[in-house]
Amino acid sequence: MVSKLILKIINSVWPMMMVFIVVISLLRFFYLKNHREKFSFYKEFWYVLAIMYIWLLFEILTMTELNSTSGINLVPFSEILRYKIGTKMFNYNVLGNIIIFIPFGYLVGSYVNSKNIWPVLLTAISTSVVVEFVQLRIGRSFDIDDIILNIVGAIIGYIVYKGLKWLNKKLPDFLKSELIKNLICILIIALFCIYIFGYWGVVFNAGL
Repeated sequence: MVSKLILKIINSVWPMMMVFIVVISLLRFFYLKNHREKFSFYKEFWYVLAIMYIWLLFEILTMTELNSTSGINLVPFSEILRYKIGTKMFNYNVLGNIIIFIPFGYLVGSYVNSKNIWPVLLTAISTSVVVEFVQLRIGRSFDIDDIILNIVGAIIGYIVYKGLKWLNKKLPDFLKSELIKNLICILIIALFCIYIFGYWGVVFNAGL
């Protein structure tokens, strides 16, 4: 259910996203050129991808059509425990709130390059609290359980970051080369393009 929501948002915002990617890429290109800094394809790719993730994250968190009720829940775990494990509501409201913040924890950890979890934890708490206040203002609800679940997701993301950082030290040198990193980024771009063109192919054929 969460993956369908993400795909729905991507399908609705991808035209604006493509324009945004072009603008950001050009700005970065001229910035690097004017400051005589070395261009690194994979670093710039992850830079743009991080921006896209943050954009999609807040698109999801501020969608007013996700629920039709509003209110305030300040009792921890009261909402979490009322969903039966394995149901659609559990997957959406519990697992979904964890999963969407896993990349957040990873990004904050890698950007700050922190040796401990506190920067990630404090950033996740602050962000999640602000999001909940915004949701309350736009007709959704303020839920302490959402904050707890978002924090759990961010912690998992930080653990993933530390794990991959440790694994990277164990890899052979040729796998850590810039060429391999660039090829991985190109593969991701290719898969995304295949999805976009495949999606529009299905839409076009359905129209026929």
